[in-house]
Amino acid sequence: MENQREKFESWIREMFQQRLKKEVCYHNLDHTLLIVEKSREIALEEGLGEEDRADLFYAAWLHDTGYWDGLGDGHEERGAELAQTCLEELGLAQQRIDRIKSAIRATKVPQKPKSKLEEILCDADMYHLSTPDFLDYTMCLKQELENLKSLDSTELDWLKSSREFTSAHRYHTEFGKKSLEPLKMKNLEVLDKKIKELESKSSIKKGEKKKKTKSNRGIETMFRVTSSNHLQLSALADNKANIMISVNSIIISIVVTVLIRKLEEFPNYTIPAILLISTCLGAMIFAILATRPKVTKGMITPEDIQKKQGNLLYFGNFHQMSLDNYLSGVKEMMEDSEYLYGTMTRDIYFLGKVLAKKYRLLRKSYTVFMFGFVVSVLSFLIATLFFDPLAY
Repeated sequence: MENQREKFESWIREMFQQRLKKEVCYHNLDHTLLIVEKSREIALEEGLGEEDRADLFYAAWLHDTGYWDGLGDGHEERGAELAQTCLEELGLAQQRIDRIKSAIRATKVPQKPKSKLEEILCDADMYHLSTPDFLDYTMCLKQELENLKSLDSTELDWLKSSREFTSAHRYHTEFGKKSLEPLKMKNLEVLDKKIKELESKSSIKKGEKKKKTKSNRGIETMFRVTSSNHLQLSALADNKANIMISVNSIIISIVVTVLIRKLEEFPNYTIPAILLISTCLGAMIFAILATRPKVTKGMITPEDIQKKQGNLLYFGNFHQMSLDNYLSGVKEMMEDSEYLYGTMTRDIYFLGKVLAKKYRLLRKSYTVFMFGFVVSVLSFLIATLFFDPLAY
């Protein structure tokens, strides 16, 4: 009999190593060995008979063999079917085989054992709920379910569901009620503490995420308002330059078409006319320079993007680039907030430099026009009042 058990045990070990999927990291040979050991321990405490202990031995070894050929669902039934086949080969009576199969099926959650043998196997199957390594076991089970695509849950949610399961679970044997239940309650306290720690961390992370989101929104608002203000100032400068160009063009047209033809009759207006035309031309030149666009090379190399130096937000920097290089650069910029914000900052900086140059030239244009126009008008008055055209 002992030789038969040793061969059976050796065969089960070999099958676990050959047929069990590597994804099954909880219901493996180590778990089965634990159940075999603890079922023997509980059986001795409960005073189980020799034949019942032998049946318990087979049931403990076979109870999770259903994982060899499938997922977790229905593994008890598959284990019972395998028990029928292999125990028949061992020559066990059908009555004993049925008792072993019933014990294997009884381990299905929620457990509902109907005999002492089934109660012992069920308590051995849940023995880990009362061990110091309870948290390690439950996280290992989580990993197995994730490996088998049966679970997609956070650690906090999993521990909460584990607490709910452990709290609702009850041991069936007298040994389980007296010895294991108090240890399980201590593990529940450990589990509660772990859950509170994770909830605290989760609250902190949510607060940090909310703060970061709020901060990001503030940064985006700052860039949006600043860019809008710069564009409005640029448009205002262009409008002012257009006014100067239009006004001075009209004045020059009038002087050229009307006054120059009269200079033979009114030679005293020659100098005032030259002053007025010079004033208008000077003001126009500065106004045109203020609106004159700057031509750029329109090319940013992949090396520039790698060094986070290229500004892909301004058309003048990318109009000579290929579409693929541009899309690749923009994608990299979008994935790197530091690069994106740095580019936007540089964009605003250089836009400010352009605005400063515009307003500096525009100021010169208005200054030339103001003083030149005043001098021209005064010269016309002086030429009219103090110089007789007939004297030339």
